[in-house]
Amino acid sequence: MNNTLAFIGGGNMASAILGGLLRAGRSPDSLLVVEPYEPQRQKLAAELGLQALAAPDASLARAGLVVWAVKPQLFAEAAAPCAGLLGQALQLSVMAGIRSEDIARATGSERVVRSMPNTPALIGQGIAGLFARPAVTAGDRELVETVLAPTGRTVWVAQESDLDAVTALSGSGPAYFFYVVEALVQAAQEMGLSEAQGRELALATCAGAAALALQSGDSPTVLRERVTSKGGTTHAAISAMQAAGVGPAIVQAVKAAQRRARELGEEFAPPVHGEAGSQGVA
Repeated sequence: MNNTLAFIGGGNMASAILGGLLRAGRSPDSLLVVEPYEPQRQKLAAELGLQALAAPDASLARAGLVVWAVKPQLFAEAAAPCAGLLGQALQLSVMAGIRSEDIARATGSERVVRSMPNTPALIGQGIAGLFARPAVTAGDRELVETVLAPTGRTVWVAQESDLDAVTALSGSGPAYFFYVVEALVQAAQEMGLSEAQGRELALATCAGAAALALQSGDSPTVLRERVTSKGGTTHAAISAMQAAGVGPAIVQAVKAAQRRARELGEEFAPPVHGEAGSQGVA
């Protein structure tokens, strides 16, 4: 397989992957980036030492793996000038919403892996759900895992529809966490602590609890029960949450995100060849 990795889009997620690959010893000469936005090209040069192309050219044909990292609503526009240069290269998408069949149709390659990462990937602490089309080989999967390793962990799913659940749970999940932290900081201030104190206490507590849960073989329910003494402060807090329906509200929120992920797959689907007409990209 050709050793060149091509990135269509050089934004935050692509930069996280590129930076990790460079730190792992990847040669800059083996990385090709197409980024139309000039300030971002300058940022890639300044921070990573990479010279990005403003538009795809014949050098794209050297790529054995193409990473799609553009905004989903721009995919059709970005894919059009690339299609004739991609051959049968392995395609890896880190775009939300775009279905693998649409990527295969737009690129001409059936070797497509869809990835749903999350923002902690920017510091190497992310987790990404992965789905592979039938044409993807075991070697292709290993290559994808190697490319994404600098961003964190990976989990393969058997059905593409499962990526909607991954999107709802871990893709959007950091925002749920930040929302909870916002509420904890607000509570801290209402109880007389400063915003800085509340933020430090809330974040350290959440990070420590997550680390404990990851290292423990016990379920979150068991871990919660160990902290919750009947008649104690934690029991009072949990009882208040249960009375307010916090648990069911979280479940419904995640399911709402799953439904929206499914809808976005339809909205972002590129037009079938021959039906595009004069329509632009929304």
